[in-house]
Amino acid sequence: MGSVNNEKLLKNKKAVEEINRHRWIESEKAGHDIGFETASLDWLERFSAAWMQYHMPKKKSSSETAVSPKITKPSPNKIAKKTKSPTKNK
Repeated sequence: MGSVNNEKLLKNKKAVEEINRHRWIESEKAGHDIGFETASLDWLERFSAAWMQYHMPKKKSSSETAVSPKITKPSPNKIAKKTKSPTKNK
């Protein structure tokens, strides 16, 4: 992952919360505080791509967001045929 994305993530409050959560979990596993730098490097390497995909999806290009034609249902009045009901002569 590029350093530009890493810098962007480290300025993102929600990403920093995730890194701190990762720090806590990994520190518990290690039995001591691993520190923010170690936790952030590990998180950026292991989880940042999936996190960015979910929380920061790339904007679609204009060709991908082309407007599809609007399909409207005709009102029942316009499609109803005016017919006379059959009458029976007795």
